[in-house]
Amino acid sequence: METKQPQITRSKNKSIRVGNISFNERWSQQDKGLITCWDRGRELRIKDLELALKTEIGELPVLGWKGGVDKVIKKKQKYGCLNYLAQWQGLRGEDLNINRNQEIEITCTKTNMKVIFTSDQSKYEKA
Repeated sequence: METKQPQITRSKNKSIRVGNISFNERWSQQDKGLITCWDRGRELRIKDLELALKTEIGELPVLGWKGGVDKVIKKKQKYGCLNYLAQWQGLRGEDLNINRNQEIEITCTKTNMKVIFTSDQSKYEKA
């Protein structure tokens, strides 16, 4: 039985993974795609400085994963996935640092919406 590694870390000093990386390597290893999402955020940082600057001041812009906020909703909080959080950390130029066993709460500075990032897919699929 494979043990689940809860803490996924990677230094921003490591190169972005490029080349012929298999689907299995990207999505089915212990990190479950978090390194891939983080690398994509780092690539976006190079291509879209304006987007990177928004994340640096604490905004949670809409990206390809659940977790971004473009407007206030009635609930004042929502759930997002850890893939979003990994991409967001890459966009900010940060090290990848996610514990899959913990929920991480971030309040968007633009909308004041609280987003709770979780590995519990049932929480963010409802939204």
